Amino acid sequence: MQNSKHSTEQKGASLKSFAWVSSLYFTEGLPYVAVMTISILLYKQMGLSNTEITFYTSWLYLPWVIKPLWSPFIDLIKTKRWWITAMQLLIGAAFGGVAFTLPTHFWLQGSLFFFWVMAFSSATHDIAADGFYMLGLDQQGQSIFVGIRSLFYRLATIFGQGVLVMIAGNLQVIYRNNIPFSWSLMFYGVAGLFIALWLWHSYILPRPAEDISRSGISANTIWSEFVHTIVTFFQKPQVLTAILFMLLYRMPEGLLAKVSALFLIDAEHNGGLGLSPQEYGLVQGTVGVVGLILGGISGGIAAGIHGLKRWLWPMVCAITLPDLVYVYMSYAQPDSLLLINVCVFVEQFGYGFGFTAYMLYLIYYSQGEYKTSHYALCTAFMALSLMIPGLVAGALQEAVGYRTFFIIVMICCAVTFIVTSFLKIDPEFGKKKETTESE
Repeated sequence: MQNSKHSTEQKGASLKSFAWVSSLYFTEGLPYVAVMTISILLYKQMGLSNTEITFYTSWLYLPWVIKPLWSPFIDLIKTKRWWITAMQLLIGAAFGGVAFTLPTHFWLQGSLFFFWVMAFSSATHDIAADGFYMLGLDQQGQSIFVGIRSLFYRLATIFGQGVLVMIAGNLQVIYRNNIPFSWSLMFYGVAGLFIALWLWHSYILPRPAEDISRSGISANTIWSEFVHTIVTFFQKPQVLTAILFMLLYRMPEGLLAKVSALFLIDAEHNGGLGLSPQEYGLVQGTVGVVGLILGGISGGIAAGIHGLKRWLWPMVCAITLPDLVYVYMSYAQPDSLLLINVCVFVEQFGYGFGFTAYMLYLIYYSQGEYKTSHYALCTAFMALSLMIPGLVAGALQEAVGYRTFFIIVMICCAVTFIVTSFLKIDPEFGKKKETTESE
């Protein structure tokens, strides 16, 4: 009876942990998708040029670039649980702000302001949620739920790029192509969803004893520690090679990411494929994300068997060569939705597979005494690697057209090969450790 009672309690605790972990990381993924992807489609339909769209939306990466600057101070004020719920409420308000401003004459300034609020709130939420994950679960629980958190973050991507974009497209049909009003209604719906998530997490999130504000530690002390972390980061071996790799490995993707979305929905007379929001939601937001997930899983399995060094060059080829599908589509202008889906799936699968090498190298370079802080700095360079090319991608595309732009992206793939060639990686890194019986 006692064992049965204990087993029931364990199941109950596991279900509760699943409930808050899954919803927390779904909540983490949704505003990021809104800021980075949905905003591109919105502004394209609202009539902005590709130059303006890529320039404005690339600046929205900035909160994730400078996130390490304020992450050490989160512990000084309130608890991580407080930060999570407060940021969710603020993100919900930002969605409502975007919805309110879209039908007005100041829609661009207003929506950009609220997207900035959303971006900074989302980056702060990421810091608090990742820290809370380690406090709310023991070591075994963290291992068990690591796949769950990743899955629900990806589901948020599908929901944002796929379902929400399709909803906005369907509303445009219902309201006779009233684009501002249709997007506004969709964003009001997401604002309501975030209020519901805020209420849910206020109730369901545990209250770990360790989740307390760090009283007795001054801001000066934390700042000194942060400066020391930066100094030690730049004292690591191969630091220049590592930084160049972090900034340039994804240079082709940094150019392609935003323009590829614009290409899919741009009118045919502009050289695009002319997909409707519903079709885009299926192609990029659903099929593309599934390809990305499967590519990432395959990359992780491959690296776990033979190590990063063995799979490094196949992953470099995977993240670059499939970009050729956009060269093909820009010339062929296919009208077959199935063919477009296949092309996007191939490119996204390759990106997911090749991106594994990038993430594993960040972990590899971060090894040592300050691995958590150094990894946070690596992720800042990761965000910067997309922000910088994105700022000029739209202007470059409008100057040369989609066809020549995608050829330039392919030429830039040489940069990925060059920076990778200078890496020095332990052949054993990434391999799954085989357990042996003790003698």
